[in-house]
Amino acid sequence: MEKEELISIQQFCTHYNIEFSFLDSLQEFGLLEIVTIEETRFVPIEKIKDIEQFMRMHYELEINLEGIDAISHLLRQMTSLQQEIITLRNRLNRHEEE
Repeated sequence: MEKEELISIQQFCTHYNIEFSFLDSLQEFGLLEIVTIEETRFVPIEKIKDIEQFMRMHYELEINLEGIDAISHLLRQMTSLQQEIITLRNRLNRHEEE
């Protein structure tokens, strides 16, 4: 992964005014991948939207990490099912046109 695609945890936590331990906990639950380069820890920029969502759930809605993990799993499952529905609709439309 290119360093340009990463943001340091120090910079991220300072910007959002959160504790490092929150990101460590997300990593422990498998919700976040933390990359270490030359003893500096980074998160992928593409995961910022997900982290922001986890932060809102945790800090604003007071959902614990177990709950965030369950919600995240359900959201991934829902997205997968929606994609499957789109695929099946496309197949159905092709068969109806024939």
